[in-house]
Amino acid sequence: MNQFLRKLVLLSTFVAASLTAAEKPNILIIFTDDQGYADLGCFGSEENQTPVLDKLAKEGTKFTSFYAQPVCGPSRSALLTGRYPARSKGWGMPASEITFAEMLKETGYQTACVGKWDVSNRQPIIPRMPNAQGFDYYYGTLGGNGSGKIDLYENNKKERTTEDMASLTRLYTNKAIDFLEKQRDPEKPFILYLAHTMTHTVVDASPKFKEKTGDNLYRAAVEELDYETGRLLNKLNQLNLSKNTLVIYTSDNGPWNQPKYINGGAKNDHPENSIFWGDAGEFRDGKASIWEGGAHVPCVMRWPGKIAAGKTNDGLMATIDFLPTLAAVTGAKIPDERVIDGVNQLGFICGKSETARETYIYNPGSASVQTKLVQGNAIREGNWKLISPLTVGWFLEDAGTGSWELYNLKEDIGETKNLAKQYPEKVEHLKKLLQSSEAKFPKVKPRPKGKAKTKAKQKKKKGKTTP
Repeated sequence: MNQFLRKLVLLSTFVAASLTAAEKPNILIIFTDDQGYADLGCFGSEENQTPVLDKLAKEGTKFTSFYAQPVCGPSRSALLTGRYPARSKGWGMPASEITFAEMLKETGYQTACVGKWDVSNRQPIIPRMPNAQGFDYYYGTLGGNGSGKIDLYENNKKERTTEDMASLTRLYTNKAIDFLEKQRDPEKPFILYLAHTMTHTVVDASPKFKEKTGDNLYRAAVEELDYETGRLLNKLNQLNLSKNTLVIYTSDNGPWNQPKYINGGAKNDHPENSIFWGDAGEFRDGKASIWEGGAHVPCVMRWPGKIAAGKTNDGLMATIDFLPTLAAVTGAKIPDERVIDGVNQLGFICGKSETARETYIYNPGSASVQTKLVQGNAIREGNWKLISPLTVGWFLEDAGTGSWELYNLKEDIGETKNLAKQYPEKVEHLKKLLQSSEAKFPKVKPRPKGKAKTKAKQKKKKGKTTP
């Protein structure tokens, strides 16, 4: 451990000790779906009106080099566990994984999850509903809404099936408010994880927002998210909880914005007739790619008296850092029998130190999350990013050069100038970092395709091991 990291650990330990000696803070994580970096006014949108989130940014800090994983389930398992999806397994997150809710319950926290779960392989009923992974209360859907129909569960029981996608943002907010008003134990601190379904397809919004924005349905959905966030924050104020609540707002990945799917593209049969409206700003590409548009997401944090107001921080941070950071915030014990890829960023978010994150891996161990959506991987260290040779994925708009690509993100955030030939030493350095990290991830065979996939299913039915 270098001298800087030693000082950082000591600082974070000191801050954590002072926090645990006082009242433990409440924690609210608002996690939107497929929302682009530039979808919010405070991150550059000139079209979407987001006054609530703009105000939240003024009351807190904007993090402009913040990362998730490029696609839904892997991003969620990483957030919940502090572990790259190569370990936490994305959509198939096993019951053996320990979530931040399980960790915080050990320190006396009341825990609630409302909204999209999506780490259960999307099975109708599983033996480990969110309640079995640390959440005292759960309301929401186990998977995505791409079919335009979802099953809603309250705790371990199915409540109903709905095709009303327009109602979900308000419904989830109502359930979150109900938790604060009716189920919250005033003697305990709480963590509330609100995982919205919007703006994932099928995109929809309440009538009053659609009336306001005309034919721009995506804008209606974004502005409703802003409005409903305001209702929830107002409830915190009414209950005198705001001063002692850490609020985090971010997205699970970048937007579905690839041009090839617009105006008659392959996905143009969706009911809203255009789902690829999200704005990644200057970033290249979008959801399910390892370009910046896929994983570089907006993030705002507010914690009165702890996180500076009206600041912008461009240090490197990621959703996998939440678990160890929340451990430092609350005095909880990080699981020590497993690898935690996240790092404690308490000093960083409070403006007391530089970022503790030296590198970040995009789509690590892609075979082990078993997804055809994302191809290749990449690593960022400081301002430098190295991308592995790419093949076209499901949403990938272009396949790159087919060779290693190097970008200086400080000078070229749009990833337009491949510097691999000019800086071969940097390429080799980052390649070794990426490959050494990949070598430590569990080895999982990718899903078979075509005839091999059919044979695998047949063997599985007969009780044989899938190759």
